Amino acid sequence: MAAMPRAEIDVTPSLVAALLREQLPDLAQLPVQFAGGGWDNTLFRLGEDLVVRLPRRAVADALMIAEQQWLPERAARVSVPTSAPLRSGRPGAGYPWHWSVCRWIDGVSGSTVPRRDRSPAARPLARFLAEFHQPAPDDAPVSPVGRGGPLAARDDVVRARLASLPQIPGVPEGALLRGWDAALAAPAWSGEPLWLHGDLHPANVVLAPDGRLAGVVDFGDLCSGDPATDLAAAWLHFDGAGRAAFRAELERLRAVDAATWERARGWALSMGSALAASSDDSPALFDLGAETLTAVLDDAPWL
Repeated sequence: MAAMPRAEIDVTPSLVAALLREQLPDLAQLPVQFAGGGWDNTLFRLGEDLVVRLPRRAVADALMIAEQQWLPERAARVSVPTSAPLRSGRPGAGYPWHWSVCRWIDGVSGSTVPRRDRSPAARPLARFLAEFHQPAPDDAPVSPVGRGGPLAARDDVVRARLASLPQIPGVPEGALLRGWDAALAAPAWSGEPLWLHGDLHPANVVLAPDGRLAGVVDFGDLCSGDPATDLAAAWLHFDGAGRAAFRAELERLRAVDAATWERARGWALSMGSALAASSDDSPALFDLGAETLTAVLDDAPWL
């Protein structure tokens, strides 16, 4: 198992204030307050309506640059609030990487809401994907970890991961491996590459108090390819009722064949196993991974 990578730079409110004074002085008078972060970025709330996103390790700089280059135009075409950059920052004030100022989206992380209570977000999330999954240009970002690509490229790593996972209550021995084999057997995506969020797990959505979708955030894995990667959200986010609503709404808006849903289940299995295997320092990650793997089996036709 792997723990969250350590930050390579200690990003502090004073550093954020210095960057603002140097590059965006019209925002420098706003108060700066630490607001959390994840594997790649640290977040600071800026005044009431903005948030500053800064990479905490070098590998995230290229992801931030891709967001700055591509995401504002893509986000302008969707009806859901996003974390698209409103203002772009560059290295300075002793800080070596690019950074962005984005809109603050009120609500809570979807990962903090029980799965059974996320169903109100199912149809809005499907509508977001129908809007976002548009043809991507030839020079669109390519995922460094294979998101949007063929499942077969992940075969060795997923099999090794499944072999190393502890037994998950309610998951029959060998069931996940059979599920992975079924996903691999599905016909590959033959359409043109589409724009993808690339990492649409519950921590990357913001929910309103009533469970409805308030926003989609963290497009660091923005890439292009097979939409099945993002459709894994059906199992990452929702219980059976939510999955049914998600699927029905998406199919109302665009055709999705059975093979794409089977590959999406495979992506959910891959992502769920990765979450469960990366939980040394986060029981919540293991719980999300285990819930996802259990959901993958809930309506599995091959069981």
